[in-house]
Amino acid sequence: MLAAGVLATALFGCGAAAQQWPTKPVSLVVPFAAGGTTDVLARALGDKLSVSLGQPVIVENKPGAGSTLGADIVARAKPDGYTLLMGAVHHTIASSVYKNLSYDFQKSFEPVTTVALVPNVLVINATNTNASTAGELVALAKKAKPSMSFGSNGYGTLQHLIGAQFAAQNGIELLHVPYKGSGPLTTDLLGGQVSMSFDTVTPVLPHIKSGKLRALAVTTAKRSSALPDTPTLNEAGLKDFDLGTWFGVLAPAGTPKDVLEKLNEEMVKVIHSPDFRDRMSKIGAEAVGNSREEMVKQIDEDTKRFAKIIKAANITVN
Repeated sequence: MLAAGVLATALFGCGAAAQQWPTKPVSLVVPFAAGGTTDVLARALGDKLSVSLGQPVIVENKPGAGSTLGADIVARAKPDGYTLLMGAVHHTIASSVYKNLSYDFQKSFEPVTTVALVPNVLVINATNTNASTAGELVALAKKAKPSMSFGSNGYGTLQHLIGAQFAAQNGIELLHVPYKGSGPLTTDLLGGQVSMSFDTVTPVLPHIKSGKLRALAVTTAKRSSALPDTPTLNEAGLKDFDLGTWFGVLAPAGTPKDVLEKLNEEMVKVIHSPDFRDRMSKIGAEAVGNSREEMVKQIDEDTKRFAKIIKAANITVN
């Protein structure tokens, strides 16, 4: 009876704590520099979530090591719902690329919900590179001495993987230049310091519309609604090329289930709201807002899928 009473008291205490959450600001860690898609989505979600939770949601940029630095910070944080990660597909790739990660992405985090899906797009500087199609770019790359370069958000990110696969399928050599996020990458692409990037649509869309950058192809199986006239890489001659980026929120493992469920409920409400979906559409993103179980399945499937691609491409970071 005493043990049962102690258990009941403990359960009641946990429930009461979860019901009170949040009583202070919530930190949403973005593992990339400001200005990229992860940052844009985190701030859009944070603005709305601050209102629905009644507490500020503070976006903190912690860039470095291909998104793994920020993930490590959250993995080691107290699992109380006050420190969250704005994660992305990059983390499922990093699990196979980085040999000495301090965390296990599938065990160190509790998925909350997928916020959005965003296509990636092959873009070049419209002034510096004389190519109008992906085929013309490949022809230039085959003749280039030294090799043309492509920028990414860091080692082990999807942009890195897409660039490596694009080079392999076309039989060309490309120099990989890693950055700490889309902001500095886009700045250098505009300045001509790198030849191309395979970034998500969001940070490059304004520059494509202004004519400073030229979109040659999207990397997903379907064309992007934000760039309806831009062909897919499959249409450009590559086979079975379907790589896009999802972004979602995760909490440290051990976060109380009641808190996770409340986070999911409030975030899904925000993501499914007409104004948020409209905002996503304008930046080339597709709002999702799924269940925790669906996000777990998504992470598991991507981790297995990318492990095979990475092994074939022989991409590793010590």
